[in-house]
Amino acid sequence: MRLLPWTGNDGKPCYLSTDDPDSLLSRLADDLEAAQLASAEQVLAGARAVLHDPKAGERAVRFALTRAVESLDDVLRIAVGRSGNLSVRGGD
Repeated sequence: MRLLPWTGNDGKPCYLSTDDPDSLLSRLADDLEAAQLASAEQVLAGARAVLHDPKAGERAVRFALTRAVESLDDVLRIAVGRSGNLSVRGGD
């Protein structure tokens, strides 16, 4: 079972059961994971810039931290999904 990089409407994890890595849903999940990882790289660069700016205000720091937490959640979901160990990730 593959943990997909999105949740259902109820916020619960979604899983894919297939042996075909080229199925439509497998490819869609791969594409979304790649986009999430690319976004996380951009968020990390932005957060670093804010943290290195001594003039950054509370609003900028809170925004950067909020985006970083969102990206970290995505990256952890991808890591757990790719590891195949679905018991690692706890509840929010």
